[in-house]
Amino acid sequence: MLTDLAIRKLKAPDKATKIYFEKGLLLLHTPNGSKLWRFKYRYDGKEKLLALGAYPDVTLKEAVERRDAARKLLSSGIDPNEHRKSDKTTKARNAANTFEAVAREWFGRLAPTWAESHSRRVMQLFERDIFPWLGSRPIADLATQPDEILRVLRRIEERGAVETAHRARSICGEVFLYAIPDRAHRNPCDDLRKKIQPSKKSNFAAITEPEKIGELLRIMDGYNGGLIVRSALLLMPLVFVRPGELRQAEWKDIDLDTAEWRYLVTKTKTHHIVPLCRQAVEILQELHPVTGSGRYVFPSARSADRPMSNNAVLAAMRSLGIEKHEMCAHGFRATARTLLDEVLHYSLDIIEHQLAHNVRDPLGRAYNRTTHLPERKRMMQEWGDYLDNLKSDNIKRTFPSLAVHMT
Repeated sequence: MLTDLAIRKLKAPDKATKIYFEKGLLLLHTPNGSKLWRFKYRYDGKEKLLALGAYPDVTLKEAVERRDAARKLLSSGIDPNEHRKSDKTTKARNAANTFEAVAREWFGRLAPTWAESHSRRVMQLFERDIFPWLGSRPIADLATQPDEILRVLRRIEERGAVETAHRARSICGEVFLYAIPDRAHRNPCDDLRKKIQPSKKSNFAAITEPEKIGELLRIMDGYNGGLIVRSALLLMPLVFVRPGELRQAEWKDIDLDTAEWRYLVTKTKTHHIVPLCRQAVEILQELHPVTGSGRYVFPSARSADRPMSNNAVLAAMRSLGIEKHEMCAHGFRATARTLLDEVLHYSLDIIEHQLAHNVRDPLGRAYNRTTHLPERKRMMQEWGDYLDNLKSDNIKRTFPSLAVHMT
């Protein structure tokens, strides 16, 4: 009977010799001194050998365990050699389909359809919070191990970034859905929906009281920084578009003669029209001699080939003492939506179209940028006049019926 001691003492034979153990296990001893474990078996009427490794890297005990595993496969009607080939194929496929590899493939397909800022945030989330722990793992394995994903989400949650943890779960779920059915069989992130503490949703800071809006506009009107930032700051409440859309505005999309700004909304991929009130046109006319020869209405201070940075308007607001919790650039959209509805009494359908939201048409018609355009032009001019009167603290005299809203 073979023992580890006996195997160690074996001397190299003149020709290859098979030393049998039991139940098909044998040791192939070669003239060069190699000692190779083999499992001899029959499958489908044919005699076969399965390599189990070399001694001493694979000990006698380990060789017995590998033989027993092969015998178990045989008892289930599986050829151990074919199983090994299939296992190697699976491992090779898994190595090529790590979570990071699949995530980057998914990102590459979808990123061109997103706003640049959104693409940047998604990849930063992957590279900072997900790839370091899950990136090298085969996505097929992770699909069966939601606890491993949960540990990564909890790490984000524990630093107080609960909303980021929810966003990470959602984005990872999109990657798994993309991998189904050929590289992952399920989306494990569905199991984790209630495993993270609920996020405290907070709306963008916005002022909706007319008197406070008037005070805010007077503060903004006192900004004495550069003309480009000042123009963006003053135009923002008049057009109430998304901050990214404002800073990336291009002169080719603006017609000062017809008082219209037409552009593609990157968030919804829809064409949109912003009627420009007289006050907005005056701001753009003053700015045109400075930036009108370039591409962007509000170019970067560093390069005319790039739009103004995300922080330019925010920095201007903070320099005026307007704190983040009081008002942000995006907050002017909420301000306009509230006051156009509750004070100027325009229909929500018209307001939502002007906000470039996806408005559900009761007749099932697709979004149309020209819908309610005449009414929207009237609304935008009345909005510009309303803000002028708020700024001049003249709202009660000009719109006496609105006085009730200011008490």
